[in-house]
Amino acid sequence: MKTPLSTKQVMRYNRQIVLPQVDIDGQELLASSRILIIGVGGLGNAAATNLCGSGVGKITLIDNDIVEHTNLPRQTLFDESQVGQSKVMAAKVRLSQMNSDCEIVSIEASLLQDNMPLTAGNRAGEERTETNSAEEGATKTGATELEKPEINTHKLFGEHDIVLDCTDNTQSRDLINRLCYKHGVPLISGAAIRFEGQLFVAKPGESQCYACLRRLFSAPELSCTEAGIFSPIVNIVGTYQALLAMQVLMGVGSVQVNTLLTFDGLQHEWQQWTLPATLQCDVCGNQNKDVDEG
Repeated sequence: MKTPLSTKQVMRYNRQIVLPQVDIDGQELLASSRILIIGVGGLGNAAATNLCGSGVGKITLIDNDIVEHTNLPRQTLFDESQVGQSKVMAAKVRLSQMNSDCEIVSIEASLLQDNMPLTAGNRAGEERTETNSAEEGATKTGATELEKPEINTHKLFGEHDIVLDCTDNTQSRDLINRLCYKHGVPLISGAAIRFEGQLFVAKPGESQCYACLRRLFSAPELSCTEAGIFSPIVNIVGTYQALLAMQVLMGVGSVQVNTLLTFDGLQHEWQQWTLPATLQCDVCGNQNKDVDEG
């Protein structure tokens, strides 16, 4: 159900509304949309900034990391005064200042398996930092100030219209993919390392999934801490995730599925790689029977 816009909102989003592909109907769809962003590192920063500014109704942020000085070159929601703070709370403060019409929910946690907080070492974002558990991280970052609802991943995924995977490890990505397909929620997956970026869109019931992609392309084991990351690359990919999410939500333009989109920042080249039909996927399995081979 679309959310009617006030006169003030119509004026605020006028530059989008005048686009015939968007119009009032599209902007109202954005205002009623609920987006789950998992990972509030560079990708999540860029995606959340663009989605919030564009008029999305609700954004839920999940991460259990804290802001560090080494984050600041590319995680542009944060500043020096927020070093040491919880990323989700720091992001919530800045996003709320940006657009008070957008509801921001902050959850300090990461995901390991269904209905469980992630422990140790798989924090979302570009860098990995060492903690013993999500609970330990919460204690260190003043989690009493955070919104701390009981984490139920089934309920969480079911309550959102689209999920943005902004994490940096395959364990989290695999879990997010499974939960998206279980609950029928579109997934926009992004990744960035060195001068390279990649994007993948999955629509349960309509396309192959991230697990199908993983069969063909091995994920790098290096983190950005080890391999490095050029700051504009992660912002380009995160912004592109926001673009794709808005297109999916509004049904605007052509969003390629069953396709890996890659970006080479040194050569300024975008490339598309079509996935072959995969009929034996454990995650999307039978849904792929109607996928044409490309």
